[in-house]
Parts: sequence; structure tokens; C-alpha cells
Amino acid sequence: MPVTVNLRHLVDKNVHLDGELSPEELDFVKPDEMVAPNYPLEYDLEVEQSGQNLLVQGELHMDLDCQCVRCLKPFKYRIDLDPYNALVPLEGEDSAPVANDLVDLTPYLREDILLAFPQHPLCEADCDRVPELKNIQSSSPSALGQKSAWDELNKLKLK
Repeated sequence: MPVTVNLRHLVDKNVHLDGELSPEELDFVKPDEMVAPNYPLEYDLEVEQSGQNLLVQGELHMDLDCQCVRCLKPFKYRIDLDPYNALVPLEGEDSAPVANDLVDLTPYLREDILLAFPQHPLCEADCDRVPELKNIQSSSPSALGQKSAWDELNKLKLK
């Protein structure tokens, strides 16, 4: 169910909204192979009308299933937008659509959460690369006593 606010309710007082939105309700297209939004977005918002805008303040929280881009280990990543602030225009080119005095805030929440997704998720800030790659790099053919294709080229005398 989308997060909507009735403009008539905002005439006298602020409106408090809280709840959860599933990834399906947020209409996430899988943004990345390393980031999976499998958990609901939790929101706790206060909405007030400020001139021809809606001022949305509060908190947004969401857990993500991620895979480390270095070691490929799966881990959870938590997005905490606290404090969360958004200004939703009611007039102009970028105005929010109003239907039966209802304004849908879901697209604004989706956009701000997507911007908070990690671009290169790491399980730890100092994560090392895959251990198997270290072993492969340190075990060159010459270190193992094997001949390399470059050995024959090194024998050429080009002068």
C-alpha cells in the first residue's frame, strides 16, 4: 500500500505516518547483482504543508542482502536515513501528482533509499581479496619450477 497523505488533513495540523513498505510495493528493479532489497522499508514520518510544498521529516530504515565485491562473502547492510528530510513540491514542473486530495510519497521515498544503496558493497572496510587469488598470484610458473611461455622469448637476442 503506497504512502499517501491527504491534503485536507494538513490544513489544521501535521500528519504522522509510520509503517512498512515491501520491496514489491517500492517497485524496485534489481539495481545491482551485489545488492538485493529483500526486506521492507520501515518509515516513521511527520508531514506538514509549507506553502506550496510538503515538508516530510522523520526516519527511513532498510536492510539489504549484499555480496562483498572483493571476497564475494554475503552480508547484511543497513540503511539508516535518520534524520530524513524531503521537500515535495505541489506546484510546478516537478510537482507531485494529486488525486482526490491524496499525494503519494512513495516515489520520493524510493528515490532517496535507492540513492543510499552502496555502490561497491564491502563486508569490512579493510576486506582482503579472495584468498584463492592470492595463492594463484604468488604461485607463478617460475616459482613452482615450471617453464613459462616467456622463458623462450627471453632467450631471443634482438641486437
